[in-house]
Amino acid sequence: MSTTLTSKGQVTIPKQIRDALNLVPGCTVDFAVNSDGDVVIHKVGARPSGKPDCFDAARGKADVKWRTDDLMALLRG
Repeated sequence: MSTTLTSKGQVTIPKQIRDALNLVPGCTVDFAVNSDGDVVIHKVGARPSGKPDCFDAARGKADVKWRTDDLMALLRG
């Protein structure tokens, strides 16, 4: 299984690995290099305190139905 390194040094952890380690957004992971030079990833813990992400808590709560053009006119005008 391989992935590509971005210009920022980031990689996507393949789905099979995320599933095997039960990794979800907010999980902490630890990287190590073993004596053979292989990189090893360990799950450190679950999402802190089991609290939902602040954006998850706010998502879908807005009750103002702005049209984009109207909002942009208000913000720029």
